[in-house]
Amino acid sequence: MASSARSTRWKALTALLVPLTALAVTQVPAAAAAPEQTPAAVDAYAALAQKPYMGWSSWSLQSTNFPGVNPDGPASWLNQKNVIAQADVMAAKLKKHGYEYINVDAGWLGGFDEFGRPLPDLKKFPDGMKFLGDYVHGKGLKFGSYLAVGLDPLAYRDGSTPIFGAANCTTKDIVYPDLRKTNGWDSSYKIDYANPCAQSYANSLANTLASWGVDFLKMDGVGPGSFKGGANYDNTADVAAWSKALKQTGRPIQYVISWGLSHKQADVWKANTDGWRIDTDVECYCDTIVTWNNSVKQRWNDVVQWIPDAGPGNWNNLDSIVVGNGVMDGINEAERQSKMTLWAISAAPLYSGDDLTKLDAYGLSLLTNDEVIAIDQAGIPAKPVSQATEQQTWFARNADGSTTVALFNLGSAPAKVTADWADVGLSGKAGVRDVWGRKDLGTSNGTFSADLPAHGSKLLRISPKDNANAPAMPVSVRGIGATPNTLSLAWDASPSKKPVSWYDVYDGSRKVASVRGTAATVSGLAPASAHSFSVVAVDSSGRNSVPSKRIPLNTPANSGQSIYEAEASGNTLVGGASVGGCSGCSGGQKVGNVGGSGSLTINGVTAPKAGTYVMTVGYVDAGSSRTAVVTVNGKSFNLPSAGSNNNDWDTAQTMTISVPLNAGANTIQFGNANDSVADIDKLIV
Repeated sequence: MASSARSTRWKALTALLVPLTALAVTQVPAAAAAPEQTPAAVDAYAALAQKPYMGWSSWSLQSTNFPGVNPDGPASWLNQKNVIAQADVMAAKLKKHGYEYINVDAGWLGGFDEFGRPLPDLKKFPDGMKFLGDYVHGKGLKFGSYLAVGLDPLAYRDGSTPIFGAANCTTKDIVYPDLRKTNGWDSSYKIDYANPCAQSYANSLANTLASWGVDFLKMDGVGPGSFKGGANYDNTADVAAWSKALKQTGRPIQYVISWGLSHKQADVWKANTDGWRIDTDVECYCDTIVTWNNSVKQRWNDVVQWIPDAGPGNWNNLDSIVVGNGVMDGINEAERQSKMTLWAISAAPLYSGDDLTKLDAYGLSLLTNDEVIAIDQAGIPAKPVSQATEQQTWFARNADGSTTVALFNLGSAPAKVTADWADVGLSGKAGVRDVWGRKDLGTSNGTFSADLPAHGSKLLRISPKDNANAPAMPVSVRGIGATPNTLSLAWDASPSKKPVSWYDVYDGSRKVASVRGTAATVSGLAPASAHSFSVVAVDSSGRNSVPSKRIPLNTPANSGQSIYEAEASGNTLVGGASVGGCSGCSGGQKVGNVGGSGSLTINGVTAPKAGTYVMTVGYVDAGSSRTAVVTVNGKSFNLPSAGSNNNDWDTAQTMTISVPLNAGANTIQFGNANDSVADIDKLIV
């Protein structure tokens, strides 16, 4: 699916370059030189992306085969007239709700001047990009543009293209001698930023964009990620150089990179950009804009590993919210609401990919619900309580003491979904507000349930009635390690009006640890013993939170945890599942082709007594998140894996979960009849 979408996107992009057989050489005015930096400009740049941005982007309409949208071939929708029409509607209907960016995606490029700087396609944008930027600004909006990472071969020419503002530098100086390719489509030459001429070239391009009044840049095809890995697709140097280039323009330009970035370089993305796409394109490249199963549903899994990275200046980009055009969208009303809900609770940028001139009433109501928008703009990303089933509760704890709770039924049939107060850090009575319905639902005590349609959702704001001044209850208490004599725990930090000074850990009614952080190792335990842990937050005034939900955990036997290799001869492989080499895996092997007809059963996983045990799963997932159906002694649950998006199938990853085991031998099976599963390296339990 993802490979097909990438291929279709590249076909659309290359079709846009067909007219560029003759390289345009009209010089960009000298105004493209770097403006002088001023204190006001520095302050404006520092203020960028303090909240997730809101706006509109052209690519969703360019990508679709919906009848009449792209009448002259792939991506032909994009032109000056159509973009202006979107800006007009945004200014009239959406601006007052916070939407402000009008972002022109791939397809505006018409060539390069004699310095290798981009020029617009004047057939599509006859008045040029500065005119369009001025028009957008005249509406009180902001103007966004797009570039692919790397040096376009048309700008390289034969290597003799001089670089503006850099004496004796040409494009030959900034590439590798073998003209190696980079980006998600192998469409550009990889730039060697060890040569200072390369930074000068990036500066010249950034200054050109700034001279047009660009306020936003999406840089596409960036790796590691976009399902590419290895040295040729390592664009971390490009990202850092472009961060410098944009800052030296003196114009505050928000900088977002795309697509499907690898989380392994999250620190680089956070240091140099304002946000990153966490996934492949949301568009289906089909007769609608999206479909639920194509890539909308996938985001509930793919965003999870990125949740801790989101915050002011750094946002997880889930791609376009396509919820406004009904039939053209390709998803029904329940799905449209669920999509908007996930984007909002994830503090993701809210930018429509719809034709704003054709918004239906329901779509407009989704895009303009100010309570939902406020949840997004608060910038506190929600997290799931559990993803073991398709009926999920997600929550975020707000600065005012309330909790945002979203209930999702991701299954294909109607189902009841219940929020347990203890799972989301609440106790006692709490007021419940239906955010989409804009109405209060009264008071609930302990739980709240909703009957939801397939792919449906409920968005709630829960306001506790008690313990308003005490620290919030610790949540997400979980086991992260085990030895015969110790169990290690972690939990989420508790919001509190006064600073939390420490956390007390209890085993039953006995205090067994006090720590200042959000992790503890409880020692002095007996091998093969059962325990029940809870955590209490204590603030600087000595006030205690309500104890967390208890979690049961057992220590392993005196011999410690055991390693169970996936490729061991005593395991059962069914269907296409097979043993393969993996240089970065335990024992140099793994089991792949799991999912569909293929399954792996690890036999003889032993436990000294019945109970819940900490288990580490070693796996390899170099694409998007994949979900295994894990069956332990006949009882099944879903287990999504965090994908690396970098095509490195020789490096193992790990995740730690807790599983119930019987005394003696157990069987643990990995499979999924409906989807692919990560390759399995080993279990440690």
